[in-house]
Amino acid sequence: MAASLNASARQEFGRQARQHVRRSQHANIGDTERDPIELLKANSAGRVEALVPLRYGRMSVSPFTFFRGSAIIQAHDLAGTVNTGIVLPICGDAHLSNFGGFATPERQLVFDLNDFDEVAPGPWEWDLKRLVASFAIAGDHMGAGRGAIAECVSTAVQEYGDRMREYSESSSLDLWHEVITFDRMMERAVSDEGRELIAKTSKKATSRTNESVLAKMATLQDGRWTIQDAPPALFHPGGPNSLLGGEKWADTDAWKGKLAKAFDAYVQTLPFDRRALISQYELHDIAFKVVGVGSVGTFCLVMLFVDCHGNPLFLQVKEARPSVIATYFPAAGPSHQGERVVAGQRLLQAASDSFLGWTTGPANRHFYFRQLRDMKVSAEVERMSNTVLQGYARMCGWALARAHAKAGGKAIEISSYIGSGERLADALVEYAFAYAKQNEADYGLFMTACRTGRLEARGDEEMAQDFRV
Repeated sequence: MAASLNASARQEFGRQARQHVRRSQHANIGDTERDPIELLKANSAGRVEALVPLRYGRMSVSPFTFFRGSAIIQAHDLAGTVNTGIVLPICGDAHLSNFGGFATPERQLVFDLNDFDEVAPGPWEWDLKRLVASFAIAGDHMGAGRGAIAECVSTAVQEYGDRMREYSESSSLDLWHEVITFDRMMERAVSDEGRELIAKTSKKATSRTNESVLAKMATLQDGRWTIQDAPPALFHPGGPNSLLGGEKWADTDAWKGKLAKAFDAYVQTLPFDRRALISQYELHDIAFKVVGVGSVGTFCLVMLFVDCHGNPLFLQVKEARPSVIATYFPAAGPSHQGERVVAGQRLLQAASDSFLGWTTGPANRHFYFRQLRDMKVSAEVERMSNTVLQGYARMCGWALARAHAKAGGKAIEISSYIGSGERLADALVEYAFAYAKQNEADYGLFMTACRTGRLEARGDEEMAQDFRV
């Protein structure tokens, strides 16, 4: 198939894939004969030991936060399903909270996937299944009825299929330049409530700048900016609040020895013009920043740079660990995990961060760089009405189709497999409800493990008490 550029042959390949995997078979949730606790323990290996309880604490809040932090479990389960054989770079963790808005290098506000820690080659439908499961789990947590949840899931799948059919007829160059702007989202919104939320989110994005972060996170001392500790979420690697244990730095200035070479190597992964740009900034401070749910315990730093006018630039330096997708669907790809993330992000996103790059750091850990906050916004799903949630499902289905079509160049095959009916949507509605039930059971086992001491879970506020006098 890869060698054929004939559209008819590619359409036939997609249709023939139905003989291998009927669309109704996607209702199967896969291999659930496993111990979710052991999978989580394996996934926590190599993380900062003192922060693993915080990871579990954040996961314990609800079945949805548990789902967000347990991509490895669903990847395991999906490996037990038959797949279409249509493989391309997938996000690997395409749940509904990993979509959002951000500014392109041209300062255009767009909606897209925004997390690529698990990116790897895999069956396209794995991303779609993680997305629909997340809507079922989040919808149930929010108290949405079964009918409303089914509508959200069906809407996401139908939009994915409709957009993929549209992209299957697009030129390769047009598809490469396709971008979902907030203006286009506004045009697609079907309710006044949805349009109001898009406008509000757009306004919020314009306030989320490097300057706004500086005011909240740092103070000026003797002409230099210093990041303020707020443990356990933010602390200096070598300071009194450090949670790095045996990997604690002797002092914050140790970045000169530990990260200078790594930073220079990162700069070499940037395009020439970005290298020139970053050279105009001076590093003022560096701190460890705990982020998200699934990433808690991985090495994640924030570096504060300032130009000659005192304008800030915050870069996030995030550890890149092997993808959970690659664990269960081995495929060729970059051996450097940071390069894997960067390459996948550049392929899947319509436009990527100007400072996206990778390096190898202390203890041979792999890292990637990006801006900490550049008009980045995420949907507040918990506050959405059923109508708005369905509209959001439509946007996520659109964004995922665009990402897959661009990254894989297989819109023709996928569209031909899906067809114009509702068979795939019906199957994935069934899948979403079944997997939400499985996730609820896994969450129950997880909470029991936390209560009985098999796992230790601590919340942010509980850990913060350790640092108060």
